[in-house]
Amino acid sequence: MYAQMVKSEAADGEQTPEDRAFQARIDRGEKIEPKDWMPEGYRKTLIRQIGQHAHSEIVGQLPEGNWITRAPTLERKQILLAKVQDEAGHGLYLYSAAETLGVSRDELFEKLHSGAMKYSSIFNYPTLTWADMGAIGWLVDGAAIMNQVPLQRTSYGPYSRAMIRICKEESFHQRQGYSIMMKMAGGTPEQKEMAQDALNRFWYPSLMMFGPSDKDSVHSAQSMAWKIKINTNDELRQKFVDETVPQAEYLGLTVPDPDLAWNAGRGHYDFTEPDWTEFFDVLKGNGPCNEERLGARVKAWEDGAWFREGLSAHAEKAAARRLAAE
Repeated sequence: MYAQMVKSEAADGEQTPEDRAFQARIDRGEKIEPKDWMPEGYRKTLIRQIGQHAHSEIVGQLPEGNWITRAPTLERKQILLAKVQDEAGHGLYLYSAAETLGVSRDELFEKLHSGAMKYSSIFNYPTLTWADMGAIGWLVDGAAIMNQVPLQRTSYGPYSRAMIRICKEESFHQRQGYSIMMKMAGGTPEQKEMAQDALNRFWYPSLMMFGPSDKDSVHSAQSMAWKIKINTNDELRQKFVDETVPQAEYLGLTVPDPDLAWNAGRGHYDFTEPDWTEFFDVLKGNGPCNEERLGARVKAWEDGAWFREGLSAHAEKAAARRLAAE
């Protein structure tokens, strides 16, 4: 879902014949499969990107799961519950894809819990009202779709194939969020005010989801050469703004950017960049909910230790029985 912090670790210097042959495969549009030879930088970059993507799906359940019991109707509860279950499934698809690169799921969780691997900064903001469920679906999942649809064409086969189903489900999530915002914006003055407040609070964090400005994204060029990334951060951010502003206007809501304006010469909206100081501060762990979100994941891991140990013991006994029968 989220590729904010992707960096390549490809070594500098002259390419080997293997490197050149690998790049030729990428340039021809071939998919790289788990048993194929790949540069170590390519593998490490994928582990980081897919791992952070998976972590974002799992951590992303927390701000929405908090509202399942408080949704205003039974139907809304059912829809939100289904959405949170989808996010858990997305995490599982992605952890499985990462495992094909030789990293275990336990290693990925250890990196998340230690802070060595990140998740999307958007989930370190609180969800204060029911309208936030609409804003998350509309804006956050909308931004995720902008990121993820191109990843269906990424060069690594398992990642590319996982994204096909994920994108279909994220499309539903975006519609679910917009449906909530339509209901709120068309409701009482108090409800419309809640919808506007949610838009105000989630607009800039949503723009941050695409990662830092291209001029500050040092390793994007290599990731794009390997077709791990298909579009630049700024390209995707511009596309998101261009498509989302008319949706806000249809709702009768105002994007919280006084400098937002259509630029006929460019054929795009001009808009204010996010506060990148805030972005990097949240990534460092200083956001409103960083401690709460990570604490919840660590607690879930520790509370589930008995179950994992039981599964391992059962597997060992089953293996011993099979050996004894041979």
